[in-house]
Amino acid sequence: MDVMGDKGTLFETGRFVQPSSREDTETPDETGEIADEAAEELRQRLAAEAGDVEAMSVLGAMLLRRGDLDGAESHLRAATAAGDRAAANNLGVLLHQRGYADEAAGWWRIAAVAGSAAAAHALGRHHRERGDEPAAEYWLRQSAEQGHTLGAYALADLLEHRGDAAAEQWLRVAAERGHREAAYRLARALDRNATRGADGDNGVPAPAEAEQWYRQAAARGHRRAALHLGAILEKRGELKEAGRWYLTSAKDGEARAACALGFLLRDAGDTENAAVWWLRAAQDGDGNAANALGALHAERGETQTAERWYRAAMDAGDVNGAYNLGLLCAEQGRTQQAEQWYRRAAYAGHREAANALAILLLRGGDESGAEPWFSKAAEAGSVDAAFNLGILHAGRGEEQAALRWYEQAAAAGHTEAALQVGMARLRDGDEQEAERHLRCAAGGGSAEAAYRLATVLDARRPPEPAHELGEPVHRRSECEEWYERAASQGHRRAQVRVGMLAAARGDVVEAARWYREAAEAGSRNGAFNLGLLLAREGSEPEAAVWWTRAADAGHGRAALRLALVYARRGELAEGQRWADRAVSLGPASVTERAERLRDALRQELSA
Repeated sequence: MDVMGDKGTLFETGRFVQPSSREDTETPDETGEIADEAAEELRQRLAAEAGDVEAMSVLGAMLLRRGDLDGAESHLRAATAAGDRAAANNLGVLLHQRGYADEAAGWWRIAAVAGSAAAAHALGRHHRERGDEPAAEYWLRQSAEQGHTLGAYALADLLEHRGDAAAEQWLRVAAERGHREAAYRLARALDRNATRGADGDNGVPAPAEAEQWYRQAAARGHRRAALHLGAILEKRGELKEAGRWYLTSAKDGEARAACALGFLLRDAGDTENAAVWWLRAAQDGDGNAANALGALHAERGETQTAERWYRAAMDAGDVNGAYNLGLLCAEQGRTQQAEQWYRRAAYAGHREAANALAILLLRGGDESGAEPWFSKAAEAGSVDAAFNLGILHAGRGEEQAALRWYEQAAAAGHTEAALQVGMARLRDGDEQEAERHLRCAAGGGSAEAAYRLATVLDARRPPEPAHELGEPVHRRSECEEWYERAASQGHRRAQVRVGMLAAARGDVVEAARWYREAAEAGSRNGAFNLGLLLAREGSEPEAAVWWTRAADAGHGRAALRLALVYARRGELAEGQRWADRAVSLGPASVTERAERLRDALRQELSA
């Protein structure tokens, strides 16, 4: 048998592997060098009829590519009989298309043994389809080691299916030779390796090499690679380029990319175009996009349209659809329907739906029904549910159980839970742990935590050192910063304390500002201190107004001050009335002084 040629079709692709030495025989579709295919076919047909084996092989391949199986078969069989290995491979392709898989495998074996990488690839695929993995690996390896791109990819796929680490090596080989699916899968493998290396942290950024392969696959038109590349760029803040790749992927039909593009546009303030892409994605079955459309219509008050899209999300298998339907019904006061939707989502494992269902039941007075759903949600990782369980146990006086749930929520970053743990530790005398949790809560924006942290730090603060001339030197301390942070968030006791600190350093204007803010917000101490400040500045009538407000709110010292004011003015009956009020309000020191003043006023009135 003559030495077989190098040409061979790639299995089930219609493309050709070209010879390395006989470039004049390349097919016109592969090189684009011959414009008139019909003329080329005629030339090859004439040469074949003259007995040219290579022409028979090329002509058979051309006819096979065109779908003329009958015309191709005779030429391919003739060329194969003359020893052309490319013809043997193509004859296998033809027979496979006719449904004669076993006969096709016989010809592929002949071509593969003669050195055809394409035939080895096809034969490996044949054995894998039959479930003969050892034979499949043997032939695919033969193909891959000869530099066949599809062979390398198919071998990688087989090895990856087995969990063999060598799969990545062959994916890399195929990717380096331009196989876009190999490039995408290599990027995914690198991504997974990085995630495992970060102990399962899904927020870990994709490694640079993974991004490079995503980029190569996306540039070759791989829509899922474009989606992943867009996501990487979006996380990095490169929104313009991310949007470009999302758009590329979405135009190729990737619903997830259309959905992501919608969110990108929404965040940029372009809700109209966002809705266009969400609609496209939702119509392609993307539940997340359907939910986004539902939320958009709900914000506009179009509740019926919102409900329709939430149902579409649910039908697409997105459990968030049922949860959002529950929220929608709850907002409309349709409690029974809300409970039904929450239950549906909760039974499907939606932890926030379980938490919402528990809250709904609790508000309806069904505490025993609420607790298991809180527990289920908390065990599934709902931070809010863990905090709510803490509240539930605290309400029953079960402080240790409450503390355990508060600690679980605090560990996950729940601000109010951290505050509760901090306060519990303060009650237990564990100041160090209390400070740690209060710092977490205060850093998370809790005004109460900032105030309590400030009080802890304030209690440790040493006395201000005296200046050489006997005047205190004011140094801004950390506790003042926390007092001021709490005060700026509207915490009334912090506002009073900041006012006191300002007054202590002689800043009357600043002190008055903070006292006034606290007093106007309802703080009786703020009103009392503002009255003191105004009285010292000579504005006793205005001071009396604020003392009256404080006394009416139950401030005993303010009532005593009013009694003294009216006594000095000679309004003895009014003075006696406020003295009586001060006696009843206390505390003990105020009661004692108010009783003496009241008795003196009585004597004065009866004289």
